Amino acid sequence: MAVIQTKEEAVKNIKDNTRLMVGGFFGVGIPFEMINEIAESDVKDLTLITVAGGYPGGGRDLGRLTQNKQVKNFIGAHIGTDPELVAQYNSGEVEVEFNPMGTWIERIRAAGSGLGGIITPTGLGTEVEEGREKITIEGKEYLVYPPLKGEVAIIKGFRADKLGNIEYRGTALNSNPVIATAADLVIAEVDEIVEVGEIPYNNVGTPGIFVDIIVQGQSYEERKENLEELWISKNKLK
Repeated sequence: MAVIQTKEEAVKNIKDNTRLMVGGFFGVGIPFEMINEIAESDVKDLTLITVAGGYPGGGRDLGRLTQNKQVKNFIGAHIGTDPELVAQYNSGEVEVEFNPMGTWIERIRAAGSGLGGIITPTGLGTEVEEGREKITIEGKEYLVYPPLKGEVAIIKGFRADKLGNIEYRGTALNSNPVIATAADLVIAEVDEIVEVGEIPYNNVGTPGIFVDIIVQGQSYEERKENLEELWISKNKLK
């Protein structure tokens, strides 16, 4: 059964060298409060498993972790929006494993489902295939990828009930529900915590059986206002 903790309590589960999965994509479905708490800690040498390097321009959300040099390895699809991560990759400070986005999410889905990995033709003939096993099925060649699992996952939901059932809102459904199935410990940051029964059963995107810790984040209105200000300041709404 999930427990409700403060972000200060929850962050203690993240240690040096943790394989850390983080849901969301460029500000959408991103657990900002928990990421900021990690950035304020002295945790280091993280293996960060997330689809993209962070908010455009760097220095925000996941970009704070690379700015602090808390990340040792990155496994994802894209790093170009975080100048600091790009610089550390080019200098060899951070090891980056690039996966096509669909491959990345299916590897996580495989881990959550207890499967031995995935096969895909995506990436054949590119740098992505280097070091990968290849197999041929019915005359067609495929790359073989092992499942991708984390020790701790941080997801972002709209609401959680006190059993840990999570409701998502809009495109925050991106990677969060899949990531929630593929880690040893799952921390859910949410806008609201409600009583059991207040979330309609057909709105539950992640059943409480997957969630270990619930953390109260910013309200929807606070987060919306902050993101609008951020996008305007970055000249992205013109």
